[in-house]
Amino acid sequence: MTEQKINISYQEFASIDELNAEDRELAQAAIEGMQGSYAPYSHFNVGAAVRMTNGQIVRGANQENAAFPSGLCAERTAMFAASAKYPDKEMVSIALAGGVYGRITDEPATPCGACRQVMAQYQTRAGKPMSVIMVGGKRIWKFEKVDDILPLIFDSI
Repeated sequence: MTEQKINISYQEFASIDELNAEDRELAQAAIEGMQGSYAPYSHFNVGAAVRMTNGQIVRGANQENAAFPSGLCAERTAMFAASAKYPDKEMVSIALAGGVYGRITDEPATPCGACRQVMAQYQTRAGKPMSVIMVGGKRIWKFEKVDDILPLIFDSI
C-alpha cells in the first residue's frame, strides 16, 4: 500500500474588485443572475454565469419545484442554456453566487456534486480547463480547473 495525496490550490480574493476585469464581469453576472432565481421553498437564491470561447456570457438561476427534486441548480441551468445556445463553442469559466432572500452570503456558495460533474463533462468536452469562481460577499474563491473542486472526475465511460 502507498499513501497518495491530492493537492488543490485556489486563489482567494477579499472582494470582487480584486478580480481581473473578465472575472469581475462574470462574477457580477452571477450575482445579477440571482434575480432570476425561483426559490419559494428554500429562499436560497443562486445565480450562475458561464463565459464561452466567443466571449458571450450566459446566465442561469436555480429553479425550485413543489415536486422535489424536479427543480434545477443555477449552474446547470446556465451550462445547459449555454450549450444549447452555442453548441459549437466551449465554456471557458463559470461563476456562481448565492444568498438568502436575494442577499448574497458572506461565504462563497459552492456547487453540489451533480453540478460539479456536469462542469467536469463540459471541461472534458472542451479538452481544456474551465475555471470556477465562487462568489461570496466577504471572499471569493477561484479555481483554475474543475479538477480542483472534483478531483476524481467520473470519466470511466
